[in-house]
Amino acid sequence: MSDFSVSVLPLPEPLQCGRFTLTFERPLVMGILNATSNSFSDGGRYLSRDDALRRADDMMREGVDLIDIGGESTRPGVEPVPLDEELERVIPLVEQLRGANVPLSVDTYKPGVMRAAIAAGADLINDVWGFRLPGAIDAVRDSQCGLCVMHMLGEPQTMQAHEPEYDDVVADVRHFLEQRVAELQAAGVAKARISVDPGFGFGKSVIEHNYALLAHLPDIAPRAAPPYPILAGMSRKSMLGSLVGRKAPERVAASVAAAVCAAERGAAIIRVHDVAPTVDALKVWAAVRDAARA
Repeated sequence: MSDFSVSVLPLPEPLQCGRFTLTFERPLVMGILNATSNSFSDGGRYLSRDDALRRADDMMREGVDLIDIGGESTRPGVEPVPLDEELERVIPLVEQLRGANVPLSVDTYKPGVMRAAIAAGADLINDVWGFRLPGAIDAVRDSQCGLCVMHMLGEPQTMQAHEPEYDDVVADVRHFLEQRVAELQAAGVAKARISVDPGFGFGKSVIEHNYALLAHLPDIAPRAAPPYPILAGMSRKSMLGSLVGRKAPERVAASVAAAVCAAERGAAIIRVHDVAPTVDALKVWAAVRDAARA
């Protein structure tokens, strides 16, 4: 057999995630459950609680590792959802899915939703604002839930209204994440609870910035040994559609390709709409990786 070298990235630190400790011998697939009326790809499909629960069941049969529940769209230009409405969309799903033995993430930036979600049994809080809003750190500090700290330039309503600018997008995103992680740890949040996300599509130019971040994914995380787990969320986004010329629901193949690229570059968690094809593709990728190491 011919010699073949393969680069080996260090495994991220296990993530303390509520009831679970996640390890990353392989990338984990996080399935998106949008209980919203206006998400860019599947808005309205799972607004009914029964439809959302059926979708969660489908994802579990397809091999999902985590479910990320969201009650407010953060696509560019969308207006915020009132607190009471977001609670009504999200909390009953957490309560009803808690017994399913799969980690439950809640995608929110509102401290009131964070507190209610943790009380209902959420295992991870996924915050597009990176726990910057007043009260966010206080809402999560004394829990055992995992945290995902995302980079966003601007805010959802205006982040893509003008061409985003960076001196060096990779270095700038890493610096932001370093600051947020340092503030969380200074507040008493253990390193083992923290993961990071470069925020693909959140205040990034469609091609230049997003693909620079994907190409240099291992370099966006704060320096640490073992590394912080990186979450990559590119599923069906414009960074893919602009290349392949397809609308969001037709970007499955491009999304799976992006997931494999992220896995190759050390992503620990990959957030997707299309669970089954992503799970299958990552099994093939892992088999090739393992054969190359043998």
